[in-house]
Amino acid sequence: MRREASRSMATDATATASPPKRARGSTRILFLLGPAFVAAIAYVDPGNVAANLTAGARFGYLLVWVLVAANAMAVLVQYQSAKLGLVTGRSLPELLGERMRPAARRAFWVQAELVAAATDIAEVIGGAIALNLLFGLPLVVGGVIVGVVSILLLTVQSRRGQRPFETVILALLAIIAIGFLAGLVVSPVSWPDAVGGLLPRFDGSGSVLLAASMLGATVMPHAIYLHSALARDRHGHQSSPRLLGRLLTATRWDVLGALAIAGAVNIAMLLVAAASLGGVKGTDTIEGAHAALSSALGPAIGVIFAIGLLASGLASTSVGSYAGATIMAGLLRIRVPLLLRRVVTLVPAIVILAVGVDPTWALVLSQVFLSLGIPFALVPLMRLTGNRMLMGTHANRLGMRVLGWLVVALIVALNIALIVLTVAPMGG
Repeated sequence: MRREASRSMATDATATASPPKRARGSTRILFLLGPAFVAAIAYVDPGNVAANLTAGARFGYLLVWVLVAANAMAVLVQYQSAKLGLVTGRSLPELLGERMRPAARRAFWVQAELVAAATDIAEVIGGAIALNLLFGLPLVVGGVIVGVVSILLLTVQSRRGQRPFETVILALLAIIAIGFLAGLVVSPVSWPDAVGGLLPRFDGSGSVLLAASMLGATVMPHAIYLHSALARDRHGHQSSPRLLGRLLTATRWDVLGALAIAGAVNIAMLLVAAASLGGVKGTDTIEGAHAALSSALGPAIGVIFAIGLLASGLASTSVGSYAGATIMAGLLRIRVPLLLRRVVTLVPAIVILAVGVDPTWALVLSQVFLSLGIPFALVPLMRLTGNRMLMGTHANRLGMRVLGWLVVALIVALNIALIVLTVAPMGG
């Protein structure tokens, strides 16, 4: 009964997990794609916009390497999460909930829930900023509208199943890509400087803060928890080695394709900001960056940018609510309806907008908080996917285990550097 309760997030898509036998070759693979594109929304949310635009405007092409490295890490991490769900038939939060004592399980849920809350704040604020840019709506009103629309999107998932939900999210992802890639076409990007930005380096504590923010916005903890459930809910738990092997192959392509798009969008944001916003006053906010982009590249680019930001906020807040419900179901074994959860988690973002906190820096700092939460998701993921008793022949081999733990070590090191370089000047 306990396992059935924790799996209640699965939709009727699970019951029809096996692809039609008439599908052939690439058509069969295409039919299996989708879960990674939903998870990839987390990689192009408004937190990414704030972090990437701020990094490009303040430091030019300096931090291009952070996005490239973070995206490479994300490919490894998201595939591991999806593989865990496919092989075991359980999500990462479910597996953790089964292995932890009650007190530890509840404590782990608290930090995971705080991460999900930070994600939600970024997404609602980003959508509210977009509505303000497009229609001049007050931020609080915009935040409420984003919440209402996200409820409608979640209704598609709860009533129609995962495939229609994936279709809606894919459409929003296309809008996001167009919105943020359009500026790249007309921006005077210095490609030699962009290539030079691939050399890993920092320029003071401010660049480390932004690097951690960019990392937190790219390798997002809630996406790690969620992807295992998305893959499981879409494809079910296959006992046939042949079918499981085919699903894992399709999942590799799914992850690579989704994160290639997300990575291109993120890098484009930074390149546009570096080319068009450097030295321009007021570009440390999304509103200022939008105004500068409209002035430098034309009002049409400004409108397209704002539409992309709105699509980002709407899609990512829906996916974030799905992730939070998955975390709660797995760790607390409590199923809270998605729509009720959406209403409750909307409150902190609306409060932040109402009290007048600078929305762009609220976005950036939320991504730093997410970066600090990454090891709590990554460490158990690498331990579980390397467990031969759990994963059988699909357990990570030595090379993948070494690479995975290296990723964990790099992320922890960046977080330690963030704390030291940011706090040390205050102590002086």
